[in-house]
Amino acid sequence: MDSILILDFGSQVTQLIARRVREARVYCEVVPFHRAAEGLERLRPRGIILSGGPASVTEAEAPALPPQVLEAGVPVLGICYGQQALVAALGGRVEQGHAREFGRAHVEVVASSPLLEGLWAPGSRHQVWMSHGDRVVALPEGFAVLARSEGAPFALIADEARRIYATQFHPEVVHTPDGARLIARFVHAICGAAGDWTMAGFRATKIADIRAQVGDGRVICGLSGGVDSAVAAVLIHEAIGERLTCVFVDHGLLRKGEAAEVVRLFRDHYNIPLVAVDAQARFLAALAGTTDPEAKRKAIGATFIDVFEEEAGRLGGADFLAQGTLYPDVIESVSFTGGPSVTIKSHHNVGGLPERMNLRLVEPLRELFKDEVRALGRELGLPDAFVGRHPFPGPGLAIRIPGEVTREDCDLLREADAIFIEEIRNAGLYDAIWQAFAVLLPVRTVGVMGDGRTYDRALALRAVTSVDGMTADCYPFDPAFLSAVATRIVNEVRGINRVVYDITSKPPGTIEWE
Repeated sequence: MDSILILDFGSQVTQLIARRVREARVYCEVVPFHRAAEGLERLRPRGIILSGGPASVTEAEAPALPPQVLEAGVPVLGICYGQQALVAALGGRVEQGHAREFGRAHVEVVASSPLLEGLWAPGSRHQVWMSHGDRVVALPEGFAVLARSEGAPFALIADEARRIYATQFHPEVVHTPDGARLIARFVHAICGAAGDWTMAGFRATKIADIRAQVGDGRVICGLSGGVDSAVAAVLIHEAIGERLTCVFVDHGLLRKGEAAEVVRLFRDHYNIPLVAVDAQARFLAALAGTTDPEAKRKAIGATFIDVFEEEAGRLGGADFLAQGTLYPDVIESVSFTGGPSVTIKSHHNVGGLPERMNLRLVEPLRELFKDEVRALGRELGLPDAFVGRHPFPGPGLAIRIPGEVTREDCDLLREADAIFIEEIRNAGLYDAIWQAFAVLLPVRTVGVMGDGRTYDRALALRAVTSVDGMTADCYPFDPAFLSAVATRIVNEVRGINRVVYDITSKPPGTIEWE
């Protein structure tokens, strides 16, 4: 299978480069720049893309271009900092102190190139997205200018003989309208990647990988009630059959009716061995008195591990623990560069297992984005009603209740959240929204209901549109819809007297919507 290696220099939108490459049906992986040698050895890629980053190549401690990039003999595309790192390594010059460009700009194409064939013609102008303070002021030997902007005379450059290309602008973001086509042109026309990466092919490859990893061993899979763990379980079951046992833990932090739905799907539809554990009291006890979000995550993760360890013992032992870890979990949880964007968040699925468990991890979805997991779920035959469900991270309601988590607050939030989702479905909006949920705020407000005053809780509603959860925009509900939802919640959920709608969007690099 052809692949592209993306070396990350710390940009907040590096994952969007991977999105564009995969949209061109070419497999790729993001690897920290300092692990270039390992990535090249493992993937044997058809080409390399260098991401942007927050550093300045003019500073002594700035990340340098790994020598293996030029030694690999494959085409290279440098983006923003990637361009500057290439130029500095090859003998050109990058300087600070020139006019900065942040936001939309226009480039003028000044020369033809195989990279631009059928895309941009000499003399044409095109909108791009710039985000740079430094800029290239002198090109290395062998390079020529393909396009320039007012603030970047070397906006797009190329050494055609060595198949090295570099842009000062960001083709991966949607604000560069032709950027996805430019990246596709690089991976197909320049790198020669076939563009044959499909979910059917991924399915077959992963099944073979699982069989090779597991051998004759036994696997327990932790079902959370979400799409990711469900798809992982079905894929592993297809690979090893009855040697997989799923463990579904009802931790008391699930959506209304979710526990029964998950058990029914796996016992009736797939006939996968399933153990359902009622651990509500145990999880709530572990969360008692805890208010810090990270401490909640750790408490929930530790309790999950304890439950899985006990169930593995009751099942007569297991060799592997399967999880529905996704690529965004890994990208956002791992320090790639040691720079300002080191770790966006910790994730309950990332970080390994305690040594005492003596279990190895199976994470078959680790290379996929959320929408790709949905596509794989459909490829595996999971019903659309399940595959299309809104994401529901493992910590569940615990991270939608700022402050201490109690059974009473969980019940309150569960009822309000169910009304919100029901009204979204009734309005035919569910599939147009990537994720919607309610948040029980840690404040009380004075209100008037009928002829009396109330002093009850406030509730926030969130709904966003997204492709993969890495970026998101708030959904533009009609005010009449929000008014109807708020009226139902206040009338039907005793203890809530005020409902607000959160219109915050999620730019790249912020914490996930939880």
